[in-house]
Amino acid sequence: MSKEYKCFSMELAGRTLTVDINRVAKQANGAAFIHYGDTTLLCTATASEKPREGIDFFPLSVEYEEKLYAVGKIPGGFNKREGKASEHAILTSRVIDRPMRPLFPKDYRNDVTLNNMVMSVDPECNPEVVAMLGSSIATCVSDIPFDGPCAATQIGMINGEFIVNPTLAQKTISDLQLTVASTRDKVIMIEAGANEIPEAKMIDAIFKAHEVNQEIIAFIDTIVAECGKEKHAYESCAVPEELFTAIKEIVPPAEMEEAVFSDDKQTREENIRVITEKLEEAFAENEEWLAVLSEAVYQYQKKTVRKMILKDHKRPDGRAITQIRPLAAETDLVPRVHGSAMFTRGQTQICTITTLAPLSEAQRLDGLDEFETSKRYMHHYNFPSYSVGETKPSRGPGRREIGHGALAERALVPVLPAPEEFPYAIRTVSETFESNGSTSQASICASTMSLMSAGVPIKKPVAGISCGLVTGETDDDYIVLTDIQGLEDFFGDMDFKVAGTHDGITAIQMDIKIHGLTRPIIEEAIAKTKEAREYILTEVMEKCIAEPRKEVSKYAPKIVQIQIDPDKIGDVVGQRGKTINAIIDETGVKIDIDETGAVSVCGTEKEMMDKALNYIKIITTDFKEGQIFTGKVVSIKDFGAFVEFAPGKEGMVHISKIAKERINRVEDVLTLGDEVKVICLGKDKMGRISFSIKDVPEEA
Repeated sequence: MSKEYKCFSMELAGRTLTVDINRVAKQANGAAFIHYGDTTLLCTATASEKPREGIDFFPLSVEYEEKLYAVGKIPGGFNKREGKASEHAILTSRVIDRPMRPLFPKDYRNDVTLNNMVMSVDPECNPEVVAMLGSSIATCVSDIPFDGPCAATQIGMINGEFIVNPTLAQKTISDLQLTVASTRDKVIMIEAGANEIPEAKMIDAIFKAHEVNQEIIAFIDTIVAECGKEKHAYESCAVPEELFTAIKEIVPPAEMEEAVFSDDKQTREENIRVITEKLEEAFAENEEWLAVLSEAVYQYQKKTVRKMILKDHKRPDGRAITQIRPLAAETDLVPRVHGSAMFTRGQTQICTITTLAPLSEAQRLDGLDEFETSKRYMHHYNFPSYSVGETKPSRGPGRREIGHGALAERALVPVLPAPEEFPYAIRTVSETFESNGSTSQASICASTMSLMSAGVPIKKPVAGISCGLVTGETDDDYIVLTDIQGLEDFFGDMDFKVAGTHDGITAIQMDIKIHGLTRPIIEEAIAKTKEAREYILTEVMEKCIAEPRKEVSKYAPKIVQIQIDPDKIGDVVGQRGKTINAIIDETGVKIDIDETGAVSVCGTEKEMMDKALNYIKIITTDFKEGQIFTGKVVSIKDFGAFVEFAPGKEGMVHISKIAKERINRVEDVLTLGDEVKVICLGKDKMGRISFSIKDVPEEA
């Protein structure tokens, strides 16, 4: 063991958090080997020696690697090694990225990778929180420039009581799943899913997490004081001040203000293109300035927009600070699908399609959470290049699309009916037709209406809206904007998305570009989103579709559920599935049975569904004398005939029970395939079900 190896511990939410520094991965710029209970992760931070050329952004990459050996599993399928990251891993990487990114220098262009490898999972200790803490610690002890530390805590709520860092089992019954990251003084990231939590309760939960984060930051400070490396110098990519001065001589602030002051995205972009061409022509001889000109124009726009908003209370499209862009909503615009709706807010437009299917179509999950093995509701979000007037090939969903889909999914899950009430798997797909800010929240509105259009009996409609922020030199100098468009998102300091019903919050996602938010800013943002959400629900969505349709679409599968004795499941399935497959072949329905005996029959023809249900009821009935069935003659013997009254179920009619008069041969009365009514006589000496045809009452 290295002499430099140091071990640090603290008690966190009743469990021990242990951090080993200089024990492993010493060639990384920084590394932390972390145990929280038995959950174990290796978190590393590495940086390239030189900046990446030709870019105008900080190239940070965050990886969260789920190793299935961490929960004693071998990966499924033909390839027995971990493949591409799961959606859960991608979402966790995003949650780590969002609080870390603002704390790196804005002019830093060296590639940085934060890698978090999950090596063991204790169900009592969530690995996501450990990864967030490990990324912060590894970066803080490294020589990479970083204005940390930051810390993260999860809050659950059961029976109205907050739980710090809930276990995986507690999360399944919690009304709140909240993750909060903080710096020393401020909240820097919020991610939440909630079961209609009131705004005041949500704020209390956020600052409960913030308090815990301060204890963790104090712990990280002790680690850095003993093991931290001196931060390395780096080549700054900041735009020279003399370039800004030269630009302002050619394009005065009033001209730039006029260029960005438009409610039409294309007009504004054309104005900036003309200004950029003028500057390129003016600086044609200065290659150094041309290399950073696009970044300089971006920053000039940013300063202009921020000044207009903060000092003059003027927004680029002329709206008031709390004004929402023009809204529109409609349903059923796509024929033959199970449900559809479109929601438009200014130049943001989303169309959501709903598809219903049997519960067997639910998505199976193969991850580290033993309590989450399937997903009945799936929300997918697509963002094609044409929605922003660009052209590029589609290569499938990126991390942003997966994140937006997960946010909308989280917002809508609390209002979905239980499977017992509505036995369907549900998929909504949000197609972005046009984008100019906050498409994820528009997709929540469109999805709510699409679900109602499809006849999904949701408990309450959900709407989403986003607030922005522009800050000045002090904590008290700021302005919160309702319904930010793309430009205000790019040049502002915050994108605070909140979704919920009239009664409470169902989801939050907060991204910021500064070093945190004070409590007054968070309270104001949550209050403004509530006001806007109420308006969207009442004045737009509910006027478009007031309640869910009473029936599902004629194109959607119809599902009927019955409950049978679990001990009878084998009778319905039959040997090697013979019985259930015979029912499916004859009726054309789809049948799903779970271990509790819940049977779902799915089909499009009511007559065939009723026939399948009748078969299942017959098969699972304990046969008693006097029961009457309709069956088909499937076998004829000298002593009688066998009648199949349900797939795989036969009874014998003795020759003496076929007709009232005496007959010599069964074939004189019955032929194969005849449909007959029979009455049950009980079981014969051999244990077979015995039937009679002649004793069936005439009224039957």
